[in-house]
Amino acid sequence: MKIYRFHAVILLAALIAALLAGCSAGAGTQEIDKPEKPLVILEWTGYEVTEYPQFFVPFTDKYAENISDYVTVSVFGDDAEAFSKVQSGFNADIMHPCSSWWSLYVDSGLVQPIDTSKLTSWNDIPEVFRKQGEFNGKQYFVPWDWYYEALLVRSDLVAEIPDSWADLWDPQYAGHVSLWDNGEVSYAAAALAFGKDPFNPSPEDDEFIKQKLIELKPNLLTYWLDYTQAIDLSASGDAWIVASAWQDTYASLVDEEYDVSYVEPKEGYLAGVCGYGISTNNSALDLTYEFLNAAIDVQSMANFTNEYWYGAANTKSLEFVDADVVKMLGFNDLDYALEHTHWYQPLTAERRDQLSDLWNEVKAAP
Repeated sequence: MKIYRFHAVILLAALIAALLAGCSAGAGTQEIDKPEKPLVILEWTGYEVTEYPQFFVPFTDKYAENISDYVTVSVFGDDAEAFSKVQSGFNADIMHPCSSWWSLYVDSGLVQPIDTSKLTSWNDIPEVFRKQGEFNGKQYFVPWDWYYEALLVRSDLVAEIPDSWADLWDPQYAGHVSLWDNGEVSYAAAALAFGKDPFNPSPEDDEFIKQKLIELKPNLLTYWLDYTQAIDLSASGDAWIVASAWQDTYASLVDEEYDVSYVEPKEGYLAGVCGYGISTNNSALDLTYEFLNAAIDVQSMANFTNEYWYGAANTKSLEFVDADVVKMLGFNDLDYALEHTHWYQPLTAERRDQLSDLWNEVKAAP
């Protein structure tokens, strides 16, 4: 379970929100009739509206004890699992995939266009995020969260702090590097390490990067599978470098007072955006837009960033985010951070299969 840090600044945000509006304009004050069945939200573990009401404050404040009459949550652990569930007929009304998967939902006819005129904070979301959810001139996803992938380093265990993706291959870290068990991500990190474009490779680039990932294996301790394992590997001291780590991993270790650094490689962060889409079969749109407005509400978004140190799509929320977090992760110069970051691009089903095959070959190699 992730540690919840409820900063005083959030109480200030709540007071301001209450004084200015009584409750969020996005959530509204008029009660929506209880639906025949609750909205089904397909959600990442750790973001459930029923478990983390502070991330959806106007909505959860309004429905409070009756929240289960309005929403229910089905969780997933990664994007492949989420897409497989929806594609196989799971009846989700709202889903929360990340941007490199969005085009697959659109191409498969699994989501309907978003009416952005119904989103009260839409203009507070930067265009760099909004455009990633736009396909064929229509908006299909509401950006909500964004994340870095960087080098998580046990500063007290290394003689030299790495500053490049290429440092993963440095023999001084032999046996103490952990990669995420994800072909798309590890491919992108290796591509940046050796000056290749991760999103427009040639067949020759694919073969080169595959060989480099195989050459990295003597330095590997293990592949990490999820956020909790990444934390444990770093906390134990077995992994000196956890590659492609997210901010929440760093946040948890800082909370536990480990001597860790979250290093932006000189080639730049890798990063992705995740957000909410509306199922093609969802007809409970008034309640759906009420939920979406609560999700991108400035107070909800500040609560989210203070909890997990992820970026919030509604950048106005930064006013209410812990100043140390803002400075540490470069949110105080957001334009620079967004411009100098390598954003994951949508992948076709064919390309995803190619990367999966490549990754399986890497893992199978001696």
